[in-house]
Amino acid sequence: MRHARDTRSIASRVFLVLLAAAVVVGALVAVFLVVDAQRATHAEAERVTAATAVTLASSPLVIETLATEDQTDATRTLEPYTLDVIANADLDFVTIMTPEGTRLTHPDVDQIGGVYLGTIPDSPRTLTEVFTGTLGPSVRTIVPVVASSGELLGWVSSGVTIESISETLVRRLPLSIGITVGLIGLGALGAWIARRFTRGIAGDLPPGQVRDAVSSYESLRTLGDALRAQTHEHGNRMHTAVALLELGRSEEAIEILTETSRQSQSLVDQVTARQAGDPAVGALLLGKASQARERGIDWRVSIAPDTPASPLSPVDSVAVLGNLIDNAMDAAATGAERWVEVSLRPSTQGGIVLDVSDGGDGIPSELRERVFTQGFSTKPSGGHGRGVGLALVRAVVAGVGGTVEVSAHPTTFTVILPPVKGRRSP
Repeated sequence: MRHARDTRSIASRVFLVLLAAAVVVGALVAVFLVVDAQRATHAEAERVTAATAVTLASSPLVIETLATEDQTDATRTLEPYTLDVIANADLDFVTIMTPEGTRLTHPDVDQIGGVYLGTIPDSPRTLTEVFTGTLGPSVRTIVPVVASSGELLGWVSSGVTIESISETLVRRLPLSIGITVGLIGLGALGAWIARRFTRGIAGDLPPGQVRDAVSSYESLRTLGDALRAQTHEHGNRMHTAVALLELGRSEEAIEILTETSRQSQSLVDQVTARQAGDPAVGALLLGKASQARERGIDWRVSIAPDTPASPLSPVDSVAVLGNLIDNAMDAAATGAERWVEVSLRPSTQGGIVLDVSDGGDGIPSELRERVFTQGFSTKPSGGHGRGVGLALVRAVVAGVGGTVEVSAHPTTFTVILPPVKGRRSP
């Protein structure tokens, strides 16, 4: 019994997968833009605070005022000056202080005369940091004010609070959101186009039915080729026998007909000896035997009588076995040893082991896994069904919980199928 399948069409699945991919990509881009905007906003705050502090520290007004060492006069002169700088540079504070850190200016006049909250370097140098002061966490840069003689006259610190940086980031969010929505919209459009394209090929069939359709097509193709070869071979033998009878050479005619019957009967005996055999598989093997003889390939079949029933449907069984045999005969036809061998036997777990070997030149080790990839083929382009057969074989076998492996010396494809559900292993 097969599991219930999702009835959603393959076109709808393609649309949903591509739409989900577009949403994921859009979300990742949104995260990247937000993180990048946060980094850029923080870096911009560092540049502005550093540029402002350096400019003020080198201002003649600031240097001359601090050189007087009169704190009251310095506050009266520098406080209006720093407030103008704060407004024009879009900063949150500019603090000018003595060498010891006593504030001479501050946006909050109540803080003037207090001790600067932040790191004061041990030596005159510029320092940028994130520190929590009276206005909250902020990005701030402190720069020394030095006289022409090299004497440290004081410090200038300018800063932007984290809250202000966050507000700047929020103002940039609409652009990031717009880009994200645009990407998702383009992705949705692409998904819709892909859905239309897929529906034009597969209609409204769900994936399982699409695979079944491909399997049925491959099954009919390989079985048709085999039966045509068998009909052609039998026709040739019958024409030859009739001609020999007309010539009065009845013994040779009887020998040809007897040989034809003997070759077919040998395979029929193996097929019918298997109680759980599939007539479609038997017909396929008979036809492929004729096809092999037409191509001058030595055909070998070994079927264990106790081989159990297959969990595959007749259509899938023919598709799997037919594709493996077709590939084997193509390889053998161009190899030094022209033979193909098919073996069916029970597995130790109560399932089936199918081996299809050939005398071809083999598959390079680096390609043994790629041969199962959809669209990949070692055969010349333009061939019928190139790149479909082995991919279909793996999909069909995996669908019932089986495995497909390929080995070398000689090249052998081994399919291991599980027992039919509800049947115990012997």
